[in-house]
Amino acid sequence: MRRVKSFFGGIYPDDSKKSTAEAPIEILAAPPTLVVPLLQHAGAEATPVVAKGDEVLKGQLLGQANGAVSAPVHSPVSGTVVAIEPRAHACGSSVTSIVIENNGEDKWVEKNSHHDPVQLDAATIRQRIADAGIVGMGGGGFPTALKLNPPNNIVIDYLIINGCECEPYLTADHRLMVEYSEEIILGAKLMAKASGARKIIIAVEDNKPDALEALRRHAGAIEVISLPTKYPEGGEKQLIQAVTGREVPSGGLPFQAGAIVQNVATAWAVTKAVRDGEPSISRVVTVTGKTIKEPKNFLVPLGTPIEYLVEAAGGFNGTVGKVVVGGPMMGGAQFDLSAPVCKTVSGVLAFIEEESITPPVLPCIKCARCVDVCPANLLPLRLEAYGMNKMWDEAQRYGALDCIECGCCSYICPSKRPLLQYIRLAKREIVAKQKKPS
Repeated sequence: MRRVKSFFGGIYPDDSKKSTAEAPIEILAAPPTLVVPLLQHAGAEATPVVAKGDEVLKGQLLGQANGAVSAPVHSPVSGTVVAIEPRAHACGSSVTSIVIENNGEDKWVEKNSHHDPVQLDAATIRQRIADAGIVGMGGGGFPTALKLNPPNNIVIDYLIINGCECEPYLTADHRLMVEYSEEIILGAKLMAKASGARKIIIAVEDNKPDALEALRRHAGAIEVISLPTKYPEGGEKQLIQAVTGREVPSGGLPFQAGAIVQNVATAWAVTKAVRDGEPSISRVVTVTGKTIKEPKNFLVPLGTPIEYLVEAAGGFNGTVGKVVVGGPMMGGAQFDLSAPVCKTVSGVLAFIEEESITPPVLPCIKCARCVDVCPANLLPLRLEAYGMNKMWDEAQRYGALDCIECGCCSYICPSKRPLLQYIRLAKREIVAKQKKPS
């Protein structure tokens, strides 16, 4: 196998991980009230199967999947449904959510566990993953069972487990690899069987030597490789190129290159579901930044308000300029800290005012630095111009839909132009136009 161990473009920002890289995962007790969004995944919002006033158990189904691209949601605690209504969401909009008053009893539904889940057949593994509501926990949120079921004529040569965690500040995946390496290895084996993948490779950036050591200790025949620390190494298409030397075709999907990529947190969730019978109701979240008193990694019940996590980390220390959910490169600034943690939230970052100031935008000097760092081999300056001038057809011809929205172009631009924002705008308009009936 030819392995290039890198990809075109990319940047080398300060990783800013020291404050939490060695902070063990702390189990955070559930708050008195939890807000569980019915949309925590790519695709259609789940359909509620409970009503206001219902008593629910921990792990009980709250919303069933609505269509092929959707995922069920489950109760993170036992308690009472006190409302089903639109609530603030980390994505920046309001989403229909189920509000649960925690009774503190932690009573579980009956779990369908299995002592040796690798013996299950592929279809059963996929069904258990689907029933548990597992989605890509690296941020994409695509339903995992669907991703593990490629077309019948496709051969999957590689299942790549993504442990790169290339976004600055975030260490949730790092700590999972150090502390739950056995569960990640088992989850990888289960997903390989579910997808028919011939080989499993776990890829970790070389700034996490303790994670590499922990995984190799339990990996057996699974290959654990070290990749250079570069952003966005964890991008799906970039990781496939770095690990296998193959390229996903423009407009194509990873399985067309004979590969499937899954995050380490997703692998951990798969083990919890298939072996232990526990649906996706919690995840590890990094809470950090210069204005957080005690930066930490928490195992958090889904539906926990962001402000509750901040309080658990000692609260704010000084004036806060911006709170971002996710990483600083691809995350979203928050306007309401009552928004809850959902399946795709890997970090809560609090920045000081000086870090949050938007610099003045200057004219493009045609330096082409954005072109040099674009990992998708695009022309960001040209796409920005098309976005600004509402030239959607031209943006599509120049590959706007291949943009992975990593933000490298905006990061490197000496004129501080809003390159990514206009490319995102163009992508939204192109997709909207495609969905319109002809």
